Amino acid sequence: PLMAKACSSRKSFSFALAYVLLIFGGQHVMKQRRGYDLRKPLVLWSLSLALFSIIGTLRTWGYMGFVLSTSGFKRSVCDPGFYNGPVSKFWAYMFVLSKVPELGDTVFIVLRKQRLIFLHWYHHVTVLLYTWYAYKDMVAGGGWFMTMNYSVHAFMYSYYTVRAAGLRLPRPFAMVITFTQILQMVMGTAVSIMAYSWMQDGICSTSWEQIFWSSIMYLSYLVLFCHFFHEAYLKGRGKTKGD
Repeated sequence: PLMAKACSSRKSFSFALAYVLLIFGGQHVMKQRRGYDLRKPLVLWSLSLALFSIIGTLRTWGYMGFVLSTSGFKRSVCDPGFYNGPVSKFWAYMFVLSKVPELGDTVFIVLRKQRLIFLHWYHHVTVLLYTWYAYKDMVAGGGWFMTMNYSVHAFMYSYYTVRAAGLRLPRPFAMVITFTQILQMVMGTAVSIMAYSWMQDGICSTSWEQIFWSSIMYLSYLVLFCHFFHEAYLKGRGKTKGD
């Protein structure tokens, strides 16, 4: 399919490499400069991603809810219909493409001279690489991966929009968002394990390689987000963006 060709693994590596060079080169350039305010552009940026994520959440949960109610949980994990359904295939494609503009989050961090943590850029790079690879191969469990990510991002970017607008929100709001990210990683790991189990039974069309990379990705995120939660909220160190 043309969409799968557009999201080739080679292109994703090119975007990831350009991203890493840009952000660390940008940090070097900004060392001798004052950080830019960029409050208004950041509000518009976060709001646009919030609206996109909210619509994506509604559309993907619409399909996921239909599959769960008519065919059950196992089919929601193993059925590749999410990639080629009349509505879901558009939002699956948009989800994959969105991982490129989302890299712009880091540009704001660099230009505003905020602290850039490993979790942030590692998460952006690996999500970009994995989602393009997974979309091309129509990986089992992809429907859950996309639906969960849309949902978390709908809350996360809405929160960022409010913060960028200068409104103060109680600390528990940030804690809840990070906690939902942790739950997403737990669910992602569980879905990968179930896909592997059902692959042995011949129900899920996937491979050991796909299961391996999705498990490594989600487990690494789980460890990093738990560490971030502990450092940021339980020990009270910093208020850095965790996605």
